[in-house]
Amino acid sequence: MHDMSDDIQEVLISSDKIKKRVEELGQQISKDYAGKDLILVGILKGSVPFMADLLRQITIPCTMDFMAVSSYGNSSKSSGVVRILKDLDSEIENKHILIVEDIIDSGTTLSYLVDYLKGRKADSIEIACLLNKEEARKVKIDAKYIGFQVPDYFLVGFGLDYGEKYRNFPYVGILKEEIYK
Repeated sequence: MHDMSDDIQEVLISSDKIKKRVEELGQQISKDYAGKDLILVGILKGSVPFMADLLRQITIPCTMDFMAVSSYGNSSKSSGVVRILKDLDSEIENKHILIVEDIIDSGTTLSYLVDYLKGRKADSIEIACLLNKEEARKVKIDAKYIGFQVPDYFLVGFGLDYGEKYRNFPYVGILKEEIYK
């Protein structure tokens, strides 16, 4: 049987580092949104581990919802065409939205999503991402809460996948090039 951890070139961010950083982000978000009507909007599927851990670190009342969007299909590169596969179940008018994302790379999907949600009259829309891959950016998009700045490698683990695999790793690792080339 194939041990998928053999596909990892290097562990970039350990589970301990992730845990510590998510605690810090949760404290900051709790402080910034105290007394406000906050909805965390997780972007499926990659945000799930980060969103679950972040939610447990937020000490103020908040709700959560999910959206599923696609710009990749089954490719390792974004197609640039964004499709909404699952929209929000909740109304967001007069609420504060915090989009929770695993990684921002090209920024295309998130930029589209922010514009899409702006039409719904939320009081604010901000982004929390576990990983920010600034080098890969194609459009201007800023996250208010960033776990880690990362180099332009093919990353997997802690929600990030390649072909729907590796999401379950408790760390973020660099995938060996021969796996995805």
